[in-house]
Amino acid sequence: MNTLNDLAATIAERAAADPDSSWTAKLLAKGPEKCAEKFGEEAVEAIIEAVKDNRDGLISESADVLFHLLVMLQSRGVALDEVLAELQRRQGTSGLSEKASRTQT
Repeated sequence: MNTLNDLAATIAERAAADPDSSWTAKLLAKGPEKCAEKFGEEAVEAIIEAVKDNRDGLISESADVLFHLLVMLQSRGVALDEVLAELQRRQGTSGLSEKASRTQT
């Protein structure tokens, strides 16, 4: 198992924990909208570190982004394996072709 799978499993376990005993459980208890908001905050912080060309900061904030992405997925009942399957489906396809194939709404 890899680190992301391990982390996703830990987040799934913490989802059932008492919110007073776990940051993850506390965040999940606040609902999907709060989880999405926190993910967005962390993404912005990673962008700031990238723009500042702060390598260590970017690494740290990127770890936060991945964690909060997994929490957000958990909040909506989306498994990491589903996201990985979508990436696998896209593998070998040009990014331009894949984007053009999406239906416009």
